[in-house]
Amino acid sequence: MRYLSPWVIRDLQNKMVFIGGPRQSGKTTLAQGLQENFPHSIYLNWDDDRQRREILDRKWSQKNTLILLDELHKYKRWKSWLKGVYDTEKKDHTFLVTGSARLDVYRRGGDSLLGRYHYWRLHPFTLSEKPAEMDVQEAFQRLMTVGGFPEPFLGGDEREARRWRRERLDRVVSDDIRDLENIRDIRTLELLVDLLRSRVGGPIVIKNLAEDLQVSQPTVKHWLEILERMYYIFRVYPYSTNLPRATLKPAKVYFYDNAEVEGDAGAKFENLVATHLLKTIHFLEDRDGYRYQLRYLRDKEGREVDFVLLREKKLCELIEVKWSDEQISPSLRYYQEKLQSPSATQIVGQKIRAFEKGPIRVVSALEDLVTLERETLLDVSTHK
Repeated sequence: MRYLSPWVIRDLQNKMVFIGGPRQSGKTTLAQGLQENFPHSIYLNWDDDRQRREILDRKWSQKNTLILLDELHKYKRWKSWLKGVYDTEKKDHTFLVTGSARLDVYRRGGDSLLGRYHYWRLHPFTLSEKPAEMDVQEAFQRLMTVGGFPEPFLGGDEREARRWRRERLDRVVSDDIRDLENIRDIRTLELLVDLLRSRVGGPIVIKNLAEDLQVSQPTVKHWLEILERMYYIFRVYPYSTNLPRATLKPAKVYFYDNAEVEGDAGAKFENLVATHLLKTIHFLEDRDGYRYQLRYLRDKEGREVDFVLLREKKLCELIEVKWSDEQISPSLRYYQEKLQSPSATQIVGQKIRAFEKGPIRVVSALEDLVTLERETLLDVSTHK
């Protein structure tokens, strides 16, 4: 059972539920796993010719209390069709809709289903979701080498993981981007992905990328937006008291798949922490309705803190990431004093003994990242 399962079950008592997120993160498997909680459920996939006809003809019985509709967003009129079905049959059935990143893209554009569903974003595996028989150190090593997407993470084979990543990029490009965007130069878009792999953790200057690829700056900007909407990358912008200005400064880019990152262990580890943090704040947004943001700090003097967590634009925590250095970062200390952050943490990739020095905690990733998620993703006792 994935971390979203109990919350999806709760929401299905009142509304439809949509599950989106990165391609191959396990959305269909999660949905099918929920069928044991609904004994008379039915699963229908739009990609199957026979089942497509059954969907359009509404071929389900009165006993089917839960109807799982997979890849429905590939139907051009899916929103108006689903609105009609839900409005007429919601007393007898509840609906769970899953799909690739395109489901979220369509959801954002003119929402005729507003008020009829809850939307959840499913992320790949992180430390808290490791199988019971796998120790934390092994899970950490797999996240650093083959990434957290279910198939390569559970397989643990680096060669097969490389093949899987190549195929996944091809599917994102051919199935998602081609269907939604009029992009002819797909090869250059793939070269952009190659460039980003080696620039994780540093500010991404669009002008430099455009020169490297020999395309216009607006083209690079558009491609970055597409890759982000497809849940392939995510950007972290600088934090300041004037957030609209901060978004005009260079962002840092991270990958949903940690194995995409090229470079030293420090870059891979920073990306790993970023994915854990993003997964947590997406969950809190989808569950509680608050607006969270993930930012970073950097000033003209070069002082930098890797991550800043905000809730409703209010500072919650400063987080610095170090692969092996447990000496407190001077930048973290400086900004904690300047901003009076409620919490300040330095997360170290190597196994260390945690300690506190004033308001700053220095912790091991193997303990802190698991604790962070267990207190949020896996705790179903609170729902405020």
